[in-house]
Amino acid sequence: MMAAVNPQTEPRSRTLSIHVVTWNVASAAPPPDLSDLLQLNNLNLNLDVYVIGLQEMNCGIVSLLSDTAFEDPWSSFFMDVLSPLSFVKVSSVRMQGLLLLIFAKYEHLPFIQILSTKSTPTGLLGYWGNKGGVNIFLKLYGYYVSIINCHLPPHMANNDQRLEHFDRILETQNFEAQDIPNILDHDLILWFGDMNFRIEDFGLHFVRESIKNQCYSDLWEKDQDCWQRGPCLSLQLGIAKRHDPLLREFQEGPLLFPPTYKFDKNSNNYDTSEKKRKPAWTDRILWRLKRQPQLGLHTPALPAPHFALSLRSYISHMTYSISDHKPVTSTFDLELKPLVSSPRVTLLPEGRRTEETDMLISCSPTADFLSSPWDWIGLYKVGLRHINDYVSYVWVRDNQVSFGDGLNQVYIDVSAIPATEDEFLLFYYSNSRQSVVGVSKPFKIRPRSLEEDLLDEAQPQM
Repeated sequence: MMAAVNPQTEPRSRTLSIHVVTWNVASAAPPPDLSDLLQLNNLNLNLDVYVIGLQEMNCGIVSLLSDTAFEDPWSSFFMDVLSPLSFVKVSSVRMQGLLLLIFAKYEHLPFIQILSTKSTPTGLLGYWGNKGGVNIFLKLYGYYVSIINCHLPPHMANNDQRLEHFDRILETQNFEAQDIPNILDHDLILWFGDMNFRIEDFGLHFVRESIKNQCYSDLWEKDQDCWQRGPCLSLQLGIAKRHDPLLREFQEGPLLFPPTYKFDKNSNNYDTSEKKRKPAWTDRILWRLKRQPQLGLHTPALPAPHFALSLRSYISHMTYSISDHKPVTSTFDLELKPLVSSPRVTLLPEGRRTEETDMLISCSPTADFLSSPWDWIGLYKVGLRHINDYVSYVWVRDNQVSFGDGLNQVYIDVSAIPATEDEFLLFYYSNSRQSVVGVSKPFKIRPRSLEEDLLDEAQPQM
């Protein structure tokens, strides 16, 4: 159970910047540079979390077998780019061509608990994963958050089927655990992907002329899944009669960018093939905040207190042409009052202080933390890619040298300690929580000097 927050020490609000990416990559390999997509050159963002969803990754039998044995090319690319910036891959889930990745700065890891991952196939009557959704369900600073990447059925005539799949994905994302609420009771749902909604009624020439003149508002009301900016900046459904109650609960930013489908590959030209498909906003990013019931029959429900999401940007990235889709990103500011304000375990490297020159690590768990025989501490170089990217690790119980009064000491054998000038981190991994519950500050390991080696050699042998 989560410890109650002491009102006298109630944590202050903090803001997390979350960057969400959705892109149907049409089986293409990563391009050489994704700086614009990841906003790496925007120094004003100071991002905390990346949420990346891809659709139509290469899922041929050779690629799937290779990706099972090794990291897929896209995951490896994102890790290579983000790990030097202190981002660690927290979790991922894949279903055929659908991939969902979450990266966070390592300082946030003790406050992120991955509760579950899930896949919902909807292709071929629910037996094939070429369409459907993948979900990562987590607790973020004590709040329940669900993240869903989806690929819905294509073609103009299949709007009812798209809505049916939307509902099916949402309804199958509940997790069977006594203390986990229904997904509709989660504090935040981020839902994005290739939703395949199309622009109805308008002809191809009118649509292309509207895009050329940047008159996107002329197309909004005919988009099958569009929210418009109405009075008081409230979001309204463009064609409410075509939508179900679940979909209406989600919000979306204004579509101030060109439709992102369909393009000729390796160009910025809309489809010039014989089919000449009508451009459409198929790639979307939605969100839903939990609504709190209010007193009074006619008082509208409001978002949960101390938990607010604001949209900073909602844009497409037209420079990428490896696919017939353009990627879309949203950057959010999530303001919250942490329900968990301190890590479950505080780690402090004490240096090489035993006669055998092993490294001692002090561990201070909180009073409510339940350790497990399978808990371990990993030693990492700063710039790690994911949780398994350790230099060395030790089982806490097996390598414990002292404990008591809320302070435990664990050692790492000197043979497992690299003699380099790199900076390192320590992670405490809790088996029962299946997540990192403690992270040390960066530190350097001082290599033994020649004088120390000579002094040891000069000591009489017992």
